[in-house]
Amino acid sequence: MTSSHAQGRGRGAAGSAGRSAERETLTAAGRAGFVARGVVYVLIGALAMQIALGSGGQSADREGALHQVAAQPFGKVMLWALVVGFGCMALWRGSRAVLGKGPEQKVASRLLDGGRAIFYASVCWGTAVFAAGGGQGSSGNAKSQDWTATVLKLSYGQVLVGAVGCLLIGIGAVLAIRAAMRKFLRRLDLGAMSHRTRQVVTGLGVGGGVARGLVFAAAGIFVLLAAVRFDANEAKGVDATLRSFAHTPAGPWLLVAVAIGLILFGVFSFASARWRRL
Repeated sequence: MTSSHAQGRGRGAAGSAGRSAERETLTAAGRAGFVARGVVYVLIGALAMQIALGSGGQSADREGALHQVAAQPFGKVMLWALVVGFGCMALWRGSRAVLGKGPEQKVASRLLDGGRAIFYASVCWGTAVFAAGGGQGSSGNAKSQDWTATVLKLSYGQVLVGAVGCLLIGIGAVLAIRAAMRKFLRRLDLGAMSHRTRQVVTGLGVGGGVARGLVFAAAGIFVLLAAVRFDANEAKGVDATLRSFAHTPAGPWLLVAVAIGLILFGVFSFASARWRRL
């Protein structure tokens, strides 16, 4: 009996150690993913700022951000680090979709995490292709228009494109509203922050989240217009969507505000890598 109990305790300890190691690995993966996301958002925001000030020649989207990274010393190494980071994010999101437990991991949350895992897996792949091939390929705007044109040719294609546009508008609205309501604070370890740090991180999350939601919603509006007008050229990628803010009655100042917001969201992603409960 004593021997069997000892063996049982040994197996239990080994199982507990294994689960702890797995949890630590996934936590590290999630933090690496948030850092990679932060780098890209900061660069996109900086590129958008240059466009608003009339000095930008690079696309203000993920491709433009990757070009910026590639132009730096050790750019290739940094690109592959981003590949690893996005792969880690896909792994962490996927693990939450499959293995997540607790009241927060309802069916809707699992599906959302699954969708995010697929998205980051595609971002990881695209970044890897860019790093391996020197960044050749279509721009984000061209890809958006090509996709829209392909779908519009299908039966009920106009309805599908319209549905995607409405979905993007809805996602953008939800992102902006949740940011404004500070919902993100529930996922952060606030007890590990000083009062001042908590104020700064809250400001980053609100400003960055609202700007991010605005970009999603604006992109959705253009996709919806493409469906209504049956014209794929109406669809816009991130770069063209951001540039459109400069052509509003507010002029380039709206683009400046959105650019600052995207930079704030990038910095908030770094804060999430440090303080988010994973």
